Amino acid sequence: MARLESEESVKDQLEALVAQMYSSGILYSEAVREFKKRFIVNVLQQNRGNQCKAARELGMHRNTLSRTIAELKLDVRQLRDGGRRPVRSEKPLLLDKQKTVR
Repeated sequence: MARLESEESVKDQLEALVAQMYSSGILYSEAVREFKKRFIVNVLQQNRGNQCKAARELGMHRNTLSRTIAELKLDVRQLRDGGRRPVRSEKPLLLDKQKTVR
């Protein structure tokens, strides 16, 4: 029941926002672009920039998400948490366990 009330609240807020945007003279194409941009950025942030996971949650193919990101000129690198794996040349050399055991 609480979820239904929450959905109604969101719909009411969206209705008020749409009315405000229309009265401000924002064009439909601008409104759609801004909505797409914010919606996708939000889902990408929740998934720390992982486009595969974000696409799954958005219900679209990963390639479609990638094209939309390019179309909206979004910088996904800003959404990542910096926890990326280092380039192979930057990884510390690991000692061979067999050599250290003998």
